Amino acid sequence: MFVDEVDIQVAAGDGGRGCLSFRREKFVPRGGPNGGDGGHGGSVYVVASPHLNTLVNFRFHPEFNAERGRHGEGSNRTGRNGHDLELDVPPGTQIFERQPDGALVLLGDLIEAGQRVLVARGGKGGWGNARFATSTNRAPRRTSPGEPGEVKALRLQLKLLADVGLVGFPNAGKSTLIARISAARPRIADYPFTTLTPNLGVVRLDEDRSFVVADVPGLIEGAHRGQGLGHQFLRHLERTKVLIHLVDVSGFSGRDPVADFDTVRRELELFRPDLAAKPQLAVANKIDALDDPDRAARLEARARELHVPFFRISGVTGAGVDALLEAAWHALVAERARERHDLTLAEPDTAPFPSHE
Repeated sequence: MFVDEVDIQVAAGDGGRGCLSFRREKFVPRGGPNGGDGGHGGSVYVVASPHLNTLVNFRFHPEFNAERGRHGEGSNRTGRNGHDLELDVPPGTQIFERQPDGALVLLGDLIEAGQRVLVARGGKGGWGNARFATSTNRAPRRTSPGEPGEVKALRLQLKLLADVGLVGFPNAGKSTLIARISAARPRIADYPFTTLTPNLGVVRLDEDRSFVVADVPGLIEGAHRGQGLGHQFLRHLERTKVLIHLVDVSGFSGRDPVADFDTVRRELELFRPDLAAKPQLAVANKIDALDDPDRAARLEARARELHVPFFRISGVTGAGVDALLEAAWHALVAERARERHDLTLAEPDTAPFPSHE
């Protein structure tokens, strides 16, 4: 089961209370205080694990508690600290804290495996009475309780980490294409919304070249407003670098290819303008079943008008797929180079000022 959004509650451990104790030894009638401090409560961390690709583990277990600190003991023995709790999530998970007014505040964005973020801090242990001894109060009977651990309501949202995203209307052939070009095996059937969850596949062009492609469930008009689960689907495209528009030109759908292409582009723009600004490729799919060549020709003309590279393929027979993958790879390499260049320009100049001596 693919789950990409869950609400959970985490509670860090409370600190242990300090101990009230005095030395009780033979021939030591005025033994001083020896109450130890309480241990600190365990904290809660969220950690990106490379072994996960869904948040399903949190669906049926939404509450998590770290271990509390042990209480202090006599003979100046400090209570044991509570063990920290680490919650494993897939890379690409964002952690939000829900405020009392319902607003969500971003606590962390775990992009790489091994990254971790502290989401709830454990309470400090209380002081034993030995801490309160002074020159004027040699036998204090005062201790302090442990501090409570933080309790937070969190929302975890997963955004898939993919290089290339496949977008298009339902039944445009995205699942068929990803099954052909990778080892992914999505459900394929001849009806809309066969795919209800994103699928990831690794495309290997040769020994040194590979990239990850995401098959995002079909988009419809109004997707930016959440129609057809649009919000859940569109956010998985935010981390991609290149988008491939797959358009059914066979005529079986009864829709106009140019209208489909323009509708998906408009939904991307309305959802997030920077998403629509990503490098894009336009693809006329199902050319093996093309009954009217004018359908593909008009789509090609529209792509040329928008300066979007155009390709004709068949996900079933594999015709034209190799050329499309090569173009996607070159677009991906160019986008990575552009991002590195922009990052270099954005870095502050830390070179020392020139000497005027």
